[in-house]
Amino acid sequence: MKLNLFFKRTSLMIWVTMVWVLPSLAADIVSVKGESTFYDDGTHSKIECERLALEQARVDALAKKFGTIVSQDILQADRVQGNREKNDFLSLSSTEVRGEWVADDGDPVYTYDRDANQNLIVTCVIKGKAKAIDNEAAQFNSQVLRNGTDSRNADINFKNGDAMFLDFQGGEDGYLAVFLEDEQKQVFQLLPYVSDQKSRVPVKKGERYVFFSPRDGMKGEIVDELVLTAEYNTEYNRVYVLFSPMQFSSPVMNRNPGELHYMNAEEFSKWLVKTRKNDPKMGVKAMNLIIQPSR
Repeated sequence: MKLNLFFKRTSLMIWVTMVWVLPSLAADIVSVKGESTFYDDGTHSKIECERLALEQARVDALAKKFGTIVSQDILQADRVQGNREKNDFLSLSSTEVRGEWVADDGDPVYTYDRDANQNLIVTCVIKGKAKAIDNEAAQFNSQVLRNGTDSRNADINFKNGDAMFLDFQGGEDGYLAVFLEDEQKQVFQLLPYVSDQKSRVPVKKGERYVFFSPRDGMKGEIVDELVLTAEYNTEYNRVYVLFSPMQFSSPVMNRNPGELHYMNAEEFSKWLVKTRKNDPKMGVKAMNLIIQPSR
């Protein structure tokens, strides 16, 4: 199958950084199970319905295991209109789960039905590994950029041939790795770059980095440039950003000279669960990407 990812390399110079090994701790990761039904209104494809049902099922699993947090903010504005004073109140409520998804445990199971208008109804059951949210995980900001390296280019909706960049800023010194999972359940390592022999990228506290951009690359890097492709059908990919103040090892991946290293999604999930058990300070952000044909 054709991979919907193309990359080219831009050579700059040779750059070497020394790193130190730090001890790791164990984190509590548990098994969870969730279920959710998505009711389409006729505006989504079957694949989109499956993806939305899956995301809701993951949230259901986390909520059942760890509970939810309901927050409410009250905003008050005092205004004078004519000779009268007026108070405006706005209440904003939000609900968040108290856990985070670590990895799937097997493939999701889907069942299908139709409503009276023949719109698709998709039910998803998913098993996985998860952990309670705590204050140990390293904090960072990261977003995918499309066809530009400014923060205003942040987007998850791509078209065939669009360039992809990654914006990153960590709350402390640490180490970074980035992976991409495609629809064929293959996981590719995007960072470190192909020519880099390390298993993670060292980053400095508060410094903004833009990856996959030769213009923004540091002196000494060989930068891989990414172009996302979907020639005929809409593709759904997922980017994983891993950041920790402690060093961590790369998974064992298939390696071909000059190509992105890769492994299957099941083995990647096992590695991620094990790594996060040993490193409670590791933070992970998963971002879903949609790549559409250019027509």
